[in-house]
Amino acid sequence: MSTNQILLLGALAGFTIFLGLPAGRLRNPAMGLKAFLSAAATGILLFLFWDVLTAAVEPVESALTAAAANEGAWSRVLALGLLFIAGLAVGLLGLVYWERLVARRRAAAMLGPGAVSAVEMQHRQGLTPSRSLALFIAVGIGLHNFAEGLAIGQSAAAGEVSLALALIVGFGLHNATEGFGIVAPMAAEGEMPSWGFLLVLGLIGGGPTFVGTLIGQSFVNDTLYLAFLALAAGSILYVVIELLGVARKLGHKEIMTWGIIVGIVAGFATDLILVAAGV
Repeated sequence: MSTNQILLLGALAGFTIFLGLPAGRLRNPAMGLKAFLSAAATGILLFLFWDVLTAAVEPVESALTAAAANEGAWSRVLALGLLFIAGLAVGLLGLVYWERLVARRRAAAMLGPGAVSAVEMQHRQGLTPSRSLALFIAVGIGLHNFAEGLAIGQSAAAGEVSLALALIVGFGLHNATEGFGIVAPMAAEGEMPSWGFLLVLGLIGGGPTFVGTLIGQSFVNDTLYLAFLALAAGSILYVVIELLGVARKLGHKEIMTWGIIVGIVAGFATDLILVAAGV
């Protein structure tokens, strides 16, 4: 299979994320449906957090096993461990401080000369709380998908075309559920985003799969792979915390619990595609 064909399939694996994005344009969903949508997105992201975290730890565990058997350096174990912790912290705390900065700027603009109402200010900035959360979800998923693209590209570069194709199919199905996870905060708030904003979210969340495939075909680097997975895990954890807060406000505890279960099952179901393919 040619390089261009692998890149094309890598792009398709990322852009299946657009299949779930139209759910963000639901009109006036009932309160119970809002709670279910938000909870299902939380379940998908909980699975994704576990999936990313275990993948990020693997290089550290491999280095530790090698060092314990006197086949590797303990300094590499330390370096990879610190990189994992740093990536997780930056991914989580970076979004916390970024949200604080955005909130301060919004408040300063509203209190300045010619102050306008909160609704008008949010409209001008185009970043309501639900849109900001959707954007953060897209960033976290984009980091994760970049790492997935690296895996696709590296498999192809190593001549393992069947493995690369299996990854493309599995990641493509998985990304379709991630698209829904991105827009769930807006659907839960009954806020209808423009098609242009959905396009931006899709490019942020799905585009990195193609970029990762492109880079992964050029060289193999476990350290880079670990760094992006750790960043993704931290940012996804931040989003999960925020979505749980949204779910509590919406109430409907039973519906919310079912939604989380459905989301987790959806994540596992798509992941089992890879297991069935022998990946």
